[in-house]
Amino acid sequence: MRMRRTGVIERVTQACVCASLLLAPVAATQAATEDDPWESVNRPIFRFNDILDTYALKPLAQGYQAVTPQFVEDGIHNVFRNLGDVTNLANDVLQLKPRAAGVDTARLIVNTTFGIGGLFDVGTRMGLQRNDEDFGQTLGYWGVPSGPYVVIPLLGPSSVRDGLAKYPDSYTKAYRYIDHVPTRNSILALDVVDTRASLLSAEKLMQGDKYIFIRNAYLQNREFKVKDGEVEDDF
Repeated sequence: MRMRRTGVIERVTQACVCASLLLAPVAATQAATEDDPWESVNRPIFRFNDILDTYALKPLAQGYQAVTPQFVEDGIHNVFRNLGDVTNLANDVLQLKPRAAGVDTARLIVNTTFGIGGLFDVGTRMGLQRNDEDFGQTLGYWGVPSGPYVVIPLLGPSSVRDGLAKYPDSYTKAYRYIDHVPTRNSILALDVVDTRASLLSAEKLMQGDKYIFIRNAYLQNREFKVKDGEVEDDF
């Protein structure tokens, strides 16, 4: 297994294992359905996204992975992760987490300088573990409820809170400040393909109804992140 995907797959695995627990008991499935009152609308959008992924995005990711040398792929992935630390840092501050903010600040400085613009993840090797924060988690931290589950065209699973939070988060993305449209779109497209490629190995974890599995995995994972892992386990 490719080393740079280990962290991604571990997080996806944790979410999917929790989701598989939800798929077994009837009560858990009913609870998830209560969070998804718009299922009749979400499912067609999910099918559209799934078809688009199957015939366009996934083949692109597979081709990208096949032709790109491993060290180049790792470097590109690290650069995008380094840029993503800006989002993490901003939300660390908004959630009043000084230690996390300090770690992410140190990661940005170390990886941008010694890591040559983020090509190498020097911070992790130094013990500076990356945080994963966004504005949806910040709103949840301050008590804003997630609202119903929603599938967004092209963007995938979300909730009302997390969907609206994507816009403020966009102000921490580097591509927003690139005026040259072709360059901006190329960087954004490469980021999407790189992210999709990093999740190819996790597809084997899916079982049963794909829509339900992804929905439960998403809701469980978001609750885990918003509560920083302090989630009550009813099982």
